[in-house]
Amino acid sequence: MTTAPADPADAHPVLAALGQVDAALKGVRDIQPVFMGPGQKRQALLAVREVRAELAELELRLMAAAGDVAAEDGAADVAAWLAHQTRSDLRTTRAELRLAEAVDARYPALGRGMADGTVSPEQAGVITRVLDALPAVVSPEVRERAEAQLVAWCSEFRPEELRRLGRRILEVVAPQLFEDAEATRLLEEEQTARKRMRLTFKNRGDGLTRISGLLPTSDAERLKTYLHAYTSPRHARGEHGEADRIPYSRRLAAAFGALLEHLDPRGLPLHGGDATTVMVTVTLDDLKRDLGIAGLLGEADDITAAEARRLACTAGIVPAVLGNHSEVLDLGRADRLYRPAQRKAIRLRDQHCRAEGCTHPAPWCEVHHLRPWSKGGPTDLANAATLCPHHHHRIHDPAYEWELRPDRSIRIRKKRE
Repeated sequence: MTTAPADPADAHPVLAALGQVDAALKGVRDIQPVFMGPGQKRQALLAVREVRAELAELELRLMAAAGDVAAEDGAADVAAWLAHQTRSDLRTTRAELRLAEAVDARYPALGRGMADGTVSPEQAGVITRVLDALPAVVSPEVRERAEAQLVAWCSEFRPEELRRLGRRILEVVAPQLFEDAEATRLLEEEQTARKRMRLTFKNRGDGLTRISGLLPTSDAERLKTYLHAYTSPRHARGEHGEADRIPYSRRLAAAFGALLEHLDPRGLPLHGGDATTVMVTVTLDDLKRDLGIAGLLGEADDITAAEARRLACTAGIVPAVLGNHSEVLDLGRADRLYRPAQRKAIRLRDQHCRAEGCTHPAPWCEVHHLRPWSKGGPTDLANAATLCPHHHHRIHDPAYEWELRPDRSIRIRKKRE
């Protein structure tokens, strides 16, 4: 130990106990657990957890009573003193000090649970937050019942489960108070969520933009529901397409892009005197080439001409085709997009994505010009095919080639070198 007493007989009982624990652990330091049987390992793992909880409770008890140590050494508080002495993270010791003060001053049953080894420090942190969040109108008797119930649940539930149960603890210990308290809590939670919500966009400069933010849970759940409409369904007969092997987080990102592309700009507020649109500028020569560059109006990065051709299939995108001297040759076409009635007829005919082997339902698909719009392709049923977002990207990718099969399926293959 760091501060072993000169004469063990003069040691304080706490120091004596810690000395015994330290000596006992040193005695097994060189013994390898690999030679223990499964039953012994199982018993030892659980015992270590129990001892850790007991030691954590003792440490919290010491921290709550060690204000004089900090004062004597000129530290701001015990957390700062302990962080310095043990080279620990100050945020961690501050959290431990808050927990120590809560257990010492307000929650004795929680302290006893930790001393018994049945409540872990993580569970204790959850319980103190739950109890501290109870409305001020809750009586001390009800608080004690809530504390006792939460401590009892520690033998059955993990910290995250305790947190969820704790949100409804009044429903268990004081049902008559629960409804009003729950309504107040939810109102405060929603108001706080609206104040804290944020959304940021950071252009990484490599063709990707990082989107991060906090959304109210109701808005986030609605967005997830919308995105699920675009993610890959499970195919019949146990078959799985390429999309099923793509990580789900990547599929959600693709679904977010598809959702944006399918928004009807006519339903959005006017922006600059017109319905909200994205304008893509591209020269006539680049539009016709496999490899070319197009620009998004504004401060965004350039995109490929192939991506511009794909976007031209989608409502809300206005392609501005430029000549050699940047004069506008064509600002969209009146017949560039399929009309709603045409789309219904195409989806009724095709039933699903026409890419070979793909069974994405037609309502989840986009309508593609078989002969590209950029090359004079007409906007009629004979020149149309439904493609899921994944295959719509593929068919516009210059690295891929495609052919229309006799059954109107589309075979898409990567070009050979």
